[in-house]
Amino acid sequence: MFYVYITASGRNGTIYTGSTDDIRARIEQHKAKRFSGFTARYGADRLVWLETHPSRDEAFRRERQIKEWRRLWKLQLIEGRNPNWIDLSADLDRWLQEDEQRASREFLPGSRLSPG
Repeated sequence: MFYVYITASGRNGTIYTGSTDDIRARIEQHKAKRFSGFTARYGADRLVWLETHPSRDEAFRRERQIKEWRRLWKLQLIEGRNPNWIDLSADLDRWLQEDEQRASREFLPGSRLSPG
């Protein structure tokens, strides 16, 4: 499984979009500031949004798509599923299960690639 995720410094704060095949390890890296880049510099280490994908290529395309969006669209994406901007890493298993159930209800190819 592959993941596209958004981290934030806080509600409506600095946001970062990334993708990975090991979400637990990646979030731990962000929280420990193991990368000296953007997320460490701006404190964007709270997992506020997450989406699963069956392939690395699909996750990469989705990450690139979201990175091109306007900030408002990204905020709407986060608030659509996490209106209180809670750190999802605290209950990651439940969030992943909900995302898999949501994805299984979507029947149209590419339907996960549109805003919101």
